[in-house]
Amino acid sequence: MKATLITVAVLVLALGWTSEAVQVEENGLTFSLEAVKRLQELTESHLATGQQNPRLRASTVSSCADPMLPQEFLPLCKLRGASASLSRLAMVPLDVCEICAFAACTGC
Repeated sequence: MKATLITVAVLVLALGWTSEAVQVEENGLTFSLEAVKRLQELTESHLATGQQNPRLRASTVSSCADPMLPQEFLPLCKLRGASASLSRLAMVPLDVCEICAFAACTGC
């Protein structure tokens, strides 16, 4: 009985680790899938409230200055071309990324 409980616990932990392991690569940097999801939520909320130029999916100024932006993106915000990188990340198809059918996603 104890062996079964331990086996189940290990399997649950392994599943948790692998679900967090999906990474999205952009401009030589990697970001967790959860961070990219949060970026997309922020971008959508900026568009909904009219806080950014409607021609852009993500703005370096608004996204990088947002205190809700995951810390993972701060190194990207310091790079030249951050706006373009954030725009591409904001357009990553997450449903496809979760099954690793998108080239920028790794770690499935």
